[in-house]
Amino acid sequence: MIAITLPDGSVRQYKNPLTVLDIATDISEGLARNVLSAKFNGETVEAITRIEADGDLRLFTWNDDEGKTAFWHSSAHILAQSLLALYPTAKLTIGPAIENGFYYDVDFGGDSFSEKDLPALEKQFLTFAREKFAFSMRSSSKADALAFYKAENNPFKVELIENLEDGTISFCDHADFTDLCRGGHIPHTGFVKAIKLLSVAGAYWRGDETKPQLTRIYGISFPKQKELTEYLALLEEAKKRDHRKLGKELDLFTFSKKVGQGLPLWLPKGAALRERLENFLKAAQKKAGYEQVISPHIGNKELYMTSGHYEKYGADSFQPIETPAEGETFLLKPMNCPHHCEIYNARQWSYKDLPKRYAEFGTVYRYEQSGELHGLTRVRGFTQDDAHIFCMPNQLDEEFKKVIDLVLYVFSSLGFEDFTAQVSLRDPEKPEKYIGSDENWDLAEQAILNAAKEKELNYVVEYGEAAFYGPKLDFMVKDALGRKWQLGTIQVDYNLPERFELTYKGSDNELHRPVMIHRAPFGSLERFVAILLEHTDGNFPLWLTPEQVIILSVSEKYEKYAEKVSNQLKNNEIRALIDNRNETIGKKIRDAQLSKFPYMLIVGEKEATENTVSVRNRVDGDTGSLTLETFVEKIQAQINASSSKFEI
Repeated sequence: MIAITLPDGSVRQYKNPLTVLDIATDISEGLARNVLSAKFNGETVEAITRIEADGDLRLFTWNDDEGKTAFWHSSAHILAQSLLALYPTAKLTIGPAIENGFYYDVDFGGDSFSEKDLPALEKQFLTFAREKFAFSMRSSSKADALAFYKAENNPFKVELIENLEDGTISFCDHADFTDLCRGGHIPHTGFVKAIKLLSVAGAYWRGDETKPQLTRIYGISFPKQKELTEYLALLEEAKKRDHRKLGKELDLFTFSKKVGQGLPLWLPKGAALRERLENFLKAAQKKAGYEQVISPHIGNKELYMTSGHYEKYGADSFQPIETPAEGETFLLKPMNCPHHCEIYNARQWSYKDLPKRYAEFGTVYRYEQSGELHGLTRVRGFTQDDAHIFCMPNQLDEEFKKVIDLVLYVFSSLGFEDFTAQVSLRDPEKPEKYIGSDENWDLAEQAILNAAKEKELNYVVEYGEAAFYGPKLDFMVKDALGRKWQLGTIQVDYNLPERFELTYKGSDNELHRPVMIHRAPFGSLERFVAILLEHTDGNFPLWLTPEQVIILSVSEKYEKYAEKVSNQLKNNEIRALIDNRNETIGKKIRDAQLSKFPYMLIVGEKEATENTVSVRNRVDGDTGSLTLETFVEKIQAQINASSSKFEI
């Protein structure tokens, strides 16, 4: 008998080996019709995989991330098949599923390919999809795999296979097409009912600028045409909300080739926005017992060798800075944590002094490839709202939960209400990726799991997503367009205190090692502002928006009254501008609407005589006339309500 354990804990017994699809059919025929892929004992398997032993089985449909991954991975195979049908001399390289859809990198050789060729490729794709070709995995020896691709004259696949171990190589076949593949497919091509090839881009082979440039074709597919239509509408809305477009329209930031790629320049309105975000978090941190520190933008190479950052990331960082002194090398700061370790190390601490909570809006630098740079979401210089807590092991649980409270406060104040937490743990199959002892890792991972449970977070566990020095709790936020972003992270670290030999004197008068918590609710100010811009469509919360009110005078005769209104607003700490241009009031209103002003105050003869303002907001339009005092009270109440104070 074979015992199959399902996610709800129930166990089903079967007399003979059977396929994943057979088990799904036994559970429900409706489920079987929708199963896309599965995991058996933690390993990804196909729907047609035969199960011959006891184990845990998870079935995935389109509603699961794993199901979408299998769907899009399979779609990449169909795209590759279509490419060879239309371009027989093309050389295929790799084609993975990505967060939304898939891509395939291709060397077209002497053939030209551009976006105008996508419709024909889509048509061929759908022709193959409708044939309902079954996907089938098979193993191959290294010698046979190399022989196959050498015969195909494909140096890219040959290079991939040369780096694989014999006995680990497999192919996926469907129809007369085959591709090097590790698995994870839908049952057959007919599940794919809708396809859109989105764009064409250049990409270097294996991301190396010294290697051949390939053509990358991006696409997305769905099991229903209706879902594709909805997705394309969402894409159009995302284009309207693109933070690069909004940032330019709202005068928040810019980039300069002379300054350098990936190095944003904050304009006055953007700088003021950043300052308000910083002050918002600083106020909460001060209440929670954090102390503000400042560290330099560079550090000695030895600092990052001690921390382990140089070993892990040195090759991909900015080049070292050599000083006139022989053998003295500095690096642009890639992380704030080594500096904070040395701040802690500046004196000896007692157990009575702990926890120590150091916070810094510290700017760090990382050399991202030019092809990966994207507005504010991927830059080479960015400012983290970093903090590091040094505590005793018996304080870890309480401190970690306090940080969760702070992250949730940030989210609620800025309108991020739909999120899940991700507990990011080690990859048990790749211990070489991490530093530190198994014992410390076990303690750190359990601390995060305990805190997530106690705070009743909606969380998932992901193996292999931990930082190299410790596990973490990442918050995955869904924005107004339904896209997921990683915002806010908390990490437990037993390893850097070991590497920096951090100590405190315990109640037993002996020296002990503190535990370190890394946390950044925003992550980076650059990326956070980009996400907030797109989430709100530039309509920031009233307490945060660059200008809260614009005063529109009907004509020059009422400029003095407009100035009186402006002064009274500013005296009550309400940010206001005056539009005294020689334009019609209609044009002034339209321009103010485009500039995302929350409130417009229209002033003319009636308002000047009665000491009132005619109020218009960007959502509801005209809302009537108010005395200036009443309007001030209304705005202040709204600001206070939307920026509630952090409660410990």
